[in-house]
Amino acid sequence: MGNAMELSPRKVACAGILVADIFVPPLPRLPDGGELLATGDFLLETGGCAANTGTDLARLGADVTVCGVVGNDMFAEFLSAKLTERGVDTTAVRRDAGGTSKTVVLTVSGEDRRFLHTFGANSRFVADDLRHPALRDAAVLYLGGYMVLPALDPEATGQAFSEARQRGTKVVLDVVVPSDCKPDVRMLAPVLPHVDVFKPNDEEAEALTGLRDPRAQADRFRAMGCRCAVISRGGRGTLVADGDCVWMAGVYPIHFVDGSGSGDAFDAGLIIGMLEGWDIPRTLRYASAVGALACTRLGCTTGVTGPDAVEALMASHDLEVRCIEGRA
Repeated sequence: MGNAMELSPRKVACAGILVADIFVPPLPRLPDGGELLATGDFLLETGGCAANTGTDLARLGADVTVCGVVGNDMFAEFLSAKLTERGVDTTAVRRDAGGTSKTVVLTVSGEDRRFLHTFGANSRFVADDLRHPALRDAAVLYLGGYMVLPALDPEATGQAFSEARQRGTKVVLDVVVPSDCKPDVRMLAPVLPHVDVFKPNDEEAEALTGLRDPRAQADRFRAMGCRCAVISRGGRGTLVADGDCVWMAGVYPIHFVDGSGSGDAFDAGLIIGMLEGWDIPRTLRYASAVGALACTRLGCTTGVTGPDAVEALMASHDLEVRCIEGRA
C-alpha cells in the first residue's frame, strides 16, 4: 500500500470525536428550578466530528471509514448500528472500557445552543488509531476535534499525517478549541506542515492566533505549514487562502433551525470537492450548500439528505465567490 496508485479514489477516512447526541427540541425558555417543561420528543443521534462528517460524506456518495474510540455500553452499540446502517465502515472504531461520549443539546428559541457533555472514550483516542489498516487506502484522511483529544500527542499525530501523505493521501484537519481555557497554538506546529487543508472557524482562529482578521489568520496558519487555510465565519461566509489566491464566499439564504454539525457538513462538502478535483469556487459553493442544509433541521446530520438537495440549493441561489487577492 505504499503509493498513490493503490489509493481508493472515493474513500475518505474520518477520524476523531464520536458522540451519542441527545437533542431536546427548541424550547421557549429554560424551566425554572423544580419545574417540569413538556417538549416534543427527544432526538437520539450520532454526533461528534468524525461521525457527522462521515455520515454526510456517505450521503453525498463517498466511501467512508470512521475511526475513533467508543465505550462498552448501549451507546456504543447505537453508534455502530447507526453508522453501519448509513453505509459507513466502522472497522476502525475501537472499543474501550468505560462509557461512550455523550452530549445533551439544549436549544432555546432565539438563543445559542447549550451543551452538557461527558468526554468518555474520546479521551483515549491516540495517534496509533490513525494508523489502522482500514485507513491506509483512503484518498483523504480527515481528523476532527484536534486540540480536545487529550491523549492525541501532537508529534505522533504529525508523524501519522506524514506517513499518510507519503502514500498520496490528502490530509484535512479541523479543530475544537475549548472555550474555558487558552489554547496552546504550539500544538499546531508539529501537524500543520503535513496538512493539505486546515479549517478552523474564525473564533477558533482568533483564539489560536490572537488575530481578528480572517485574512491575517489564514496567513499565520499557512506560515506554520498548511497548504490551504479555510476560515469559516458562520453567517458572514468563508475565506480561503490557497496558493497565490485568497477567496471570499457568501452564504445561502435558508430557514435556520439548528446550527449543530454545520461546520462538519461544510467539511464534508469541501472533501467532496477534493475527491472530484473541483476548483475553489465550485468547491466553496458546494461546501457552503452542504453546511447550510445542516442548519435546516434539528440534529447534526438530518438536514443533509443527499447530493440532489445540495444541487437544488445551489441552483436556487447564485452564491457569490470572488477572488479578493491574487489571480484566479
